Amino acid sequence: MNIQVNHSLDAKGLACPMPIIKTKKRIKELVPGEVLEVLATDQGSKADIRAWAKSTGEHYLGTIEENGVLKHYLRKAKQEEISEPMTYEKIVSLEELKASLERKSVTVIDVREPAEYAFSHIPEAISIPLGEIDHRAGEINKEDKIYVICRTGSRSDYAAKILDAKGYNVFNVVPGMIDWDGPTQSLQGGKHE
Repeated sequence: MNIQVNHSLDAKGLACPMPIIKTKKRIKELVPGEVLEVLATDQGSKADIRAWAKSTGEHYLGTIEENGVLKHYLRKAKQEEISEPMTYEKIVSLEELKASLERKSVTVIDVREPAEYAFSHIPEAISIPLGEIDHRAGEINKEDKIYVICRTGSRSDYAAKILDAKGYNVFNVVPGMIDWDGPTQSLQGGKHE
């Protein structure tokens, strides 16, 4: 799996709570959208970093373990991803998405960043990051029913508006991957139930 990392933090050999303290300090220095790799050896950091990210709105992308070193990946959230209200009116729930996937009656567009998609995505989903949706819209069949998904529904809300203006039959999936409990796949290999 190739993950574009903007910054790396070495927290190897540090015990709780130091990996979290150093992560908090370092992520404040990042520009929104950048990815931080945190190297740690404390097994407790798996749960700690995930819980911290969820409580702060930062994006926990995932963890890879190699030779006893945990590589945690976090993406600094953009302000609009945290506080921007959703205004696109055509929405579907995760349950509706699951049913449509079972019937194979929908095209799913995942508008999260490539690193987010790499760690966990719906197997049938096509990755088109939000920043590329306008100029890559031509890759999407206008005859299909389109479900757009992101982490929480904010970026997909914006993407749905763009596609709707171009004439697509598009729906925003709310709440998004943060609460998805269906099958997922990662670029490092395999499907996960």
